[in-house]
Amino acid sequence: MDKAELIRKAAGKYKKDIVAFARDIVRTPSFSCQEGKLVGLIKKEMIKVGFDKVKIDAMGNIIGFLGHGRKKIMMDAHIDTVGIGDPKAWKIDPFAGLYKNDTIYGRGATDQKLSMASMVYAGKIIKELKLEGDYTLMVTGSVMEEDCDGLPILHMVKKEGLKPDFVVITEPTDLKVYRGHRGRMEMKVVTKGRSCHASAPERGDNAVVKMSDIVKEITALNKKLKNDKFIGKGTVAVTSIECKTPSLNAVPDECTIYLDRRLTIGETLKSSVAEIQRLPSVKRAKAKVEVLQYEAVAWTGLKVGQEKYFPTWVLPRDHKLVKAGEAAGMVALKKAPVVDKWVFSTNGVASAGRLGIPTIGFGPGNEVYAHTVNEFMPAEDLVKAAAFYAALPQYL
Repeated sequence: MDKAELIRKAAGKYKKDIVAFARDIVRTPSFSCQEGKLVGLIKKEMIKVGFDKVKIDAMGNIIGFLGHGRKKIMMDAHIDTVGIGDPKAWKIDPFAGLYKNDTIYGRGATDQKLSMASMVYAGKIIKELKLEGDYTLMVTGSVMEEDCDGLPILHMVKKEGLKPDFVVITEPTDLKVYRGHRGRMEMKVVTKGRSCHASAPERGDNAVVKMSDIVKEITALNKKLKNDKFIGKGTVAVTSIECKTPSLNAVPDECTIYLDRRLTIGETLKSSVAEIQRLPSVKRAKAKVEVLQYEAVAWTGLKVGQEKYFPTWVLPRDHKLVKAGEAAGMVALKKAPVVDKWVFSTNGVASAGRLGIPTIGFGPGNEVYAHTVNEFMPAEDLVKAAAFYAALPQYL
């Protein structure tokens, strides 16, 4: 029996264990900044399957180490989730860990903490089949990604001293190999006016009226943004609007809009801010354009934050990490995996976008179900992902 078949067989052997662990993960709510209980569950499982070392860092990320070789490979799953929204919209209990028709249902099943079950048991497979080599595998469960993608990896690299040579992001890819995605940033535009009694609006200067022209020009700008044939088109959208006014019978003296800006190749923080500042309506209103800041407190009590700019990244199609991903995909799927890109954003904005570390993605589940009330994970996807994660280091 060749090595590929041994890995597939071992992954299949541990299916029941992977499913049981995955169901426990779903049963453990882990909203952003509230992941502590799940971190404890993962630590226990990592120790159980034989990781050489398990560490919880100052931010609350959990890192399992396997091997002591020179080549450092990080495999990352963010273990936080968004909220559940309207509970009545769910047909099931989002935290029951329902397992039916060989499928696991619930919040976080797709996006994306169940990848952790596959990674942990990939570690067990590596140990059992004696696949250790001149590499160190770091399996990371990162926190707060839903609030600020990339921040946990920046912390692990810059504050905790982890120095991976390669990174695998395990967000859902439908078992494809992904090699990039658009970046993003969040901005706000503020107009100032002069308040007066609404019975005589001509005495004032209405900040909302000023903003209405800006909204129209930003909407028109969206159609003119750059497009890349692989990574996709840059976009800008007004996502929220608010104003300050003394009362509902007074002219507002301040108005703020918030923008979601998706960035394609060649678009940066500086160029995107400048595009908004150059709009005639922005100049006329003397509006202020700012990039938002993220600030929060991790479940450990650590205060963290960063500018809400998340760079675009793409790894070349012929890079050795992409080739290794294809080889590992052959092991896991018995066929060549599709190579593509994400629509949404991931922790790759830090590993590849900010730090320049070669990064690919491979994950179980389909991203179209992320953040929906229909999140689910086929158990077979978890098994195939475990085989992929166990195989990948062999090709690096």
